[in-house]
Amino acid sequence: MDILEVKNLKKHFANQKAVDDISFNIKEGSIFGLLGPNGAGKTTLIRMITGIFYPDSGDIFLRGKRFDPINDVLQLGYMPEERGLYKKMKIGEQALYLAQLKGMTYKDAMTSVKEWFVRLEMQSWWNKKVEDLSKGMSQKLQFVITVAHNPKLIILDEPFSGLDPVNANLIKDEIYRLAKNGATIIFSTHRMEQVEEICDHIILVNKGQKLLDGTVEKIKQDFKEHLFRVGVEVLPEQLSTHIFQIQKHTSDSVLVKLAEGVTNNDVIRHFLGHQLQINSFNEVLPSLNEIFIKLVEGTPAARAFDNAKA
Repeated sequence: MDILEVKNLKKHFANQKAVDDISFNIKEGSIFGLLGPNGAGKTTLIRMITGIFYPDSGDIFLRGKRFDPINDVLQLGYMPEERGLYKKMKIGEQALYLAQLKGMTYKDAMTSVKEWFVRLEMQSWWNKKVEDLSKGMSQKLQFVITVAHNPKLIILDEPFSGLDPVNANLIKDEIYRLAKNGATIIFSTHRMEQVEEICDHIILVNKGQKLLDGTVEKIKQDFKEHLFRVGVEVLPEQLSTHIFQIQKHTSDSVLVKLAEGVTNNDVIRHFLGHQLQINSFNEVLPSLNEIFIKLVEGTPAARAFDNAKA
């Protein structure tokens, strides 16, 4: 079931098309990556989904019903990249106050906030003021405030900003746990390695338009360049350039790019024909970061992909 459906959203500011006819669906219980460079339209898109901005045109559906910014907002949890905390307020009181603003009773808010403080190892912070927190500590507090009211749709904008590796892993584990328990996560970032590890499905936006929409694995397959890493320690002096081109040679492997129409078995037979022992044979798929750069910079590979889709 789709928890969120976005149809033909548009939002213009003066002469700028911040979001230009974007559509996508998000499955319930998934971790969804919203990617794009700075100024791509990600924040504007998120603000429309959360009801902060109204779209100029287009529709948003939450669980099959048209999104109501007033009544449905309690089902959402939004952690913006910019911190919106009260600096002079004690963090325990602040978390309780904001949880109650999102519809929780004082008793339920206290139970949830205390549980999250324990999960994120924040028990001793209860009476600290926000102004006394480090950037990483503030980020953990914002995460608690975002999820304490048990939202069904959680939107995290650069959630690992300011976190050390230990606390980043702690938050990442909680993201997995929330998704496993039925919450849906929209994860907005420009850190491709995080997306590749965490997300099931992604869209890439640039200049207000959607460039990519699909699972991480499918997108990587769509952009593969027929590169294979062959584990061999010694290369013969002559290898057939009609079958592949050598891209890189290390002490224990060679990276080759297959010619058009050549199969994996053709390459293996060619190496074995030179009486070489093959220790490994793996296809090398492009990283999301490489795909991101190609698409955003409008390289020939990106244009070829667009033509293929057309």
